[in-house]
Parts: sequence; structure tokens; C-alpha cells
Amino acid sequence: MKNFLLCCFCCAATVCGAQAQDEHIVIWDNESAPTSSGLFGPTFIEKGVYEANNNVAELFVYKAKEPNGRAVVVCPGGGYHNLAIGYEGHDMARWLAENGTTAAVLKYRMPNGHCEVPRNDAEQALKIMREHAEEWGYDAARVGIVGSSAGGHLAASTGTISDDKPAFMVLFYPVITAEEGKLHKRSFECLLGKGYSAEKARNYSLEKRVSALTPPTLLLLSDDDRIVPPVNSMLFYEALKRNGVKASMHVFPTGDHGWGIKSEFKYIDQWKAYVLDWLEQF
Repeated sequence: MKNFLLCCFCCAATVCGAQAQDEHIVIWDNESAPTSSGLFGPTFIEKGVYEANNNVAELFVYKAKEPNGRAVVVCPGGGYHNLAIGYEGHDMARWLAENGTTAAVLKYRMPNGHCEVPRNDAEQALKIMREHAEEWGYDAARVGIVGSSAGGHLAASTGTISDDKPAFMVLFYPVITAEEGKLHKRSFECLLGKGYSAEKARNYSLEKRVSALTPPTLLLLSDDDRIVPPVNSMLFYEALKRNGVKASMHVFPTGDHGWGIKSEFKYIDQWKAYVLDWLEQF
């Protein structure tokens, strides 16, 4: 497996508006990774918020101040086109760390039609977190994954397609299905390429990939989501239960899509309580 660079930050810094992380790991780029998206050049910001053209996989690690023995990899969303790395990444990770769970934000490479690229990054991120478990103060067997929107699809891919699965999953309004009339089209076009085949769609329609080995999963979403239809989460939940996998789902009446850990989301206190309560079992 390719080597990665570990850099420790001891002074205050800012990453996309976030407070300094405890560790920064450059995993690999398109030249050194086992797969390439074909994207090169600098990352740039879209709409003042989203990081686009990312072609370097990185981890930003926030260590728990009072560790509970658990850790997660956090996958922000962005339709596999860019990354909402603030409110679905760094902000989420800092909150988890404040509540005892060491959290590493994964700045994964955009696939550009190369579907294996983001999952390679997520698999390597989980591996790195397990390798550093003793050093960073948690149990290597208790490393899970958190994902939002397309980042939820990436997270769920590790729990369904990958051989080495996370211990648990927390999915916020995830992209799941590639079924026409139910899918988020742009996510699948960016992941699989425009004009993707029916076979590829089936392979990445994750409700079809659930098995008894899929890890326990918590799903959180809004009933009025206009971007990723709520049926995505429902199909995944039903597949989990058919396969005997422990799962829980919370559907909020309003909020639409992409609320992450934004303070203006009406049900932010409720979802925080649900997540902390659910994680206690792992």
C-alpha cells in the first residue's frame, strides 16, 4: 500500500474556516494512489463554500478530549462534484470530538467518472484510523464512518461493497439508489460518468448491496428533501432489516437537504441527541 505523509500541527491554523485539527495526513494524489480520477491542478472554491476539483486525498483528525474509545471517518457531501467540507466535515468532526469520539474528516478525491476512486480513499482512511488507534486513544475495532448526501453514499459503499467494513455507519440524507425516478442523477453521473451503463448503476445502487455483514446503521433525513428523495434512506433501511442488520431511522418533518450541523436547522438538538444516544452501543 502506498505510503502517506503525517504532519502534526502544534499552532493555531485554519482549514476552510475550521479551528486547527490535531493531525493532518496526506494519503495520496492521483499520481501515487492505486487509482486515478484523471483530475489535476488546484482545488478551487465554488459558491464560497464548496471545494471542487479535489485530486488529493487528505485526513484532518480531531482528537477527542475525553475519549470514549470510539472513532469515525467523516465524509462530507457535494454530489461527487465538490465537497461541503465545512458544515458536513470539519464542523461535524469538531462536535464529535467534543463529545468523546475522535473524528477524521476525509477530503476525498472527486471521481470524475472513475467510480472506485472515492471508495479507495475511504478504505485507506479507515485503515489509517485503525493503525493509529492506540496512539490516538481509541479501539481499532470501534472505528465507524459518518457521511452526508453523496458522502453518505460513499460511507454506505464501505459498509456494503468494501471487504473491510467500518464498525458502524451514521448516514445523513444519503444518496443510495440509482433507480430512475428515485435517484440523485448528478451524483451518479459524477461517480459513474455520463451515459453510465445499467450494470454500473445496479452495482452502485446500494440497497441492492446490503448483506448480513453490513454494519449497524443510523439514518437521519427530512421528509421534505427535494434534492435526494427520502425513499433513498427508506430503501436502505428496509434492506438492512431484511438482512437482520441493526438499524434506526429518524425522519424530520422539515429541513429539506444539506443541513448538516448548521445551527439554523430546526431539529439540530434532536439529531445530536439521537446520534449520541445511538453511538453509545458501539
